[in-house]
Amino acid sequence: MKQTGTVALPERVSRFITEHHLLPKRGKLVVAVSGGPDSVCLLHILHGLQDKSGIMLHVAHLNHELRGAESDADAEYVADLARRLGLPATVEQHDARAYQRSRRLSPEEAARELRYNFLAEVAQTAGADAVAVGHTLDDHIETILMHLIRGSGTRGLRGLQPSSTWHSGDVALTVIRPLLETSRKETATYCRRHRLKPRLDTSNLSLSPLRNRIRQQLIPLLQSYNPQVTDALLRTARIAADDLAALEEVALKLGGNIVTERQKTIILDRERFMNLPPALQRHLLRASVEKLLGNLMDIESRHIEEIMAALPRPAGKVITLPDGLVFTIEYDRYLLGRDPAALSPFPALEKEYALKVPGTTALPGWQVVASIIRREQIVKEGDSYTACFDLDRTGDKLTIRPRRPGDRFQPLGMSQPKKLNEFMIDRKIPQAWRRRIPIVCSPEQIIWVVGWRLDERARVTEGTGQVLRLKFVRD
Repeated sequence: MKQTGTVALPERVSRFITEHHLLPKRGKLVVAVSGGPDSVCLLHILHGLQDKSGIMLHVAHLNHELRGAESDADAEYVADLARRLGLPATVEQHDARAYQRSRRLSPEEAARELRYNFLAEVAQTAGADAVAVGHTLDDHIETILMHLIRGSGTRGLRGLQPSSTWHSGDVALTVIRPLLETSRKETATYCRRHRLKPRLDTSNLSLSPLRNRIRQQLIPLLQSYNPQVTDALLRTARIAADDLAALEEVALKLGGNIVTERQKTIILDRERFMNLPPALQRHLLRASVEKLLGNLMDIESRHIEEIMAALPRPAGKVITLPDGLVFTIEYDRYLLGRDPAALSPFPALEKEYALKVPGTTALPGWQVVASIIRREQIVKEGDSYTACFDLDRTGDKLTIRPRRPGDRFQPLGMSQPKKLNEFMIDRKIPQAWRRRIPIVCSPEQIIWVVGWRLDERARVTEGTGQVLRLKFVRD
């Protein structure tokens, strides 16, 4: 813990803000005020720094409707405090219990999500780039222990950071923590000295939330083993942050050859990724998840370790992660996203379509042009989406459909039929693509796995009279 000496708290907070470049560029800052000592202390200090820093403050308070009249009184207190300080304020209320039920979240998760979504909306309306919250040194230590208990890995051991980003839909909100080197005891003393009379949240006395049990039970127990446990935890957090910064630098240099992003899906080159040390693999996985989700709030160490254990598995392995993310193993790459099939060159194909011969047939994402030509009119096009067949062997009653269980065909050049699924595995066709690949069929058999192989029995020979030419054109 840093030595505070006799330096006044506002001066220390100002120094911390400058050291970590926390002030927003546009000079507008939303301050989240619950009414408790920490946030009230924060607001009062920032108000005193307004002239020096050139920032304009906007107070935000959300009544979660969890404590009845007590919650209403908190909202009234914050609104009155903002008026006395001459600051604009947005005070709203939302039913956190209803939100919790609709989203199937824990009470703490529901309140947090509601609160940050609200703060993002207030910041956007007020034209602010950032929101200041009253997290203190004590919150930092509790967060380190909470992450340790949940097995969040090295990244979790960093605890809270001076600034971080919260994603709400397409909105990215910068969250700053000017009191991160200030203790809870100091904020209470400051409020008494300035006669601010902050509110007491009685829910903090409950032992139900994990954070409260850490605060009231675990930390005192750890202090009985080591009176300097706070300093030890802060030292661990600094070391973890330094280690992660070094990993970040190395990963940034290597990531350009390993990680790409398309269609909101992260693509990892399998061979190069597997050649990395496990520490860098974990770092790139977490960074990839964070890029897609905006944060790692619901991603625990066990999720990353589940992916790590699956890395050597054969193509086709799929791991489901929180928030709809899916990690998919393919032959030469790993995919991380909500819809790995989005990278398929084939549009979704859900049913069977009759093919007009001759004529043009419209499919989802395709136009299929069927024409009848003579054998001498065949031109080698080098296009895997154009093929020619012996019309006498195929007939003109053709259909296009997705694959079905038990499908078989005789790939061009082979003397025996083969299961379509085995063919797709042999050709290393990604599993997410397989149901999207158009299958052209005659009444008797498959005649073409579009993009890959014709059926031997439908090929053009020297004895072919009329030729059926099919061309798939993307819309």
